[in-house]
Amino acid sequence: MSIIIPAINNHQKLEKFLKSSYEYGILMSFQLAQLPEAVKIFKENGRKVLIHSELIKGLSPDEYGAIYLIQTLGVDGIISSKPKVIEICKKRKKIGVFRFFLKDMVSLEQSLAIAKQLRPEFIEVLPAFGVEIVPYIAKQTNAKVMVGGLINSKKQIEDCFKKGVFGITLSNSDLW
Repeated sequence: MSIIIPAINNHQKLEKFLKSSYEYGILMSFQLAQLPEAVKIFKENGRKVLIHSELIKGLSPDEYGAIYLIQTLGVDGIISSKPKVIEICKKRKKIGVFRFFLKDMVSLEQSLAIAKQLRPEFIEVLPAFGVEIVPYIAKQTNAKVMVGGLINSKKQIEDCFKKGVFGITLSNSDLW
């Protein structure tokens, strides 16, 4: 199964998402005060909401912020590069997407070491140009691997799925 998960960073993209058939969406670049209403809109429309906790203005991107998102707002999951946030998601039976950036082999090995200890169900690799390494990451971690970042064509999307990615997080709304 291969999925696209729209990444929504403003109200216009939220409206476009709601007119689509996508089940999951990611909220990012919103202000903390805007989240309760945005999450409510997701839920009222039968959609699943993931929050990129490090890209919400005014939210502490740590385990306390994660507890707020889960307990108070009732989100379905969180995307974070912080292992403690992913641990909170696992304990509370929510989706936790461990995000890491591929800058070089050192960052890859460090991220893999953390992922092996953390055992997340999902990993997001950025940028998507690192798609060549996805099969290796999946084998090393037994996680479903997604990619995101710098995707700007349908051909790139097709190439990512051909490489075996589970999903693509996509902020370019022209492609969803």
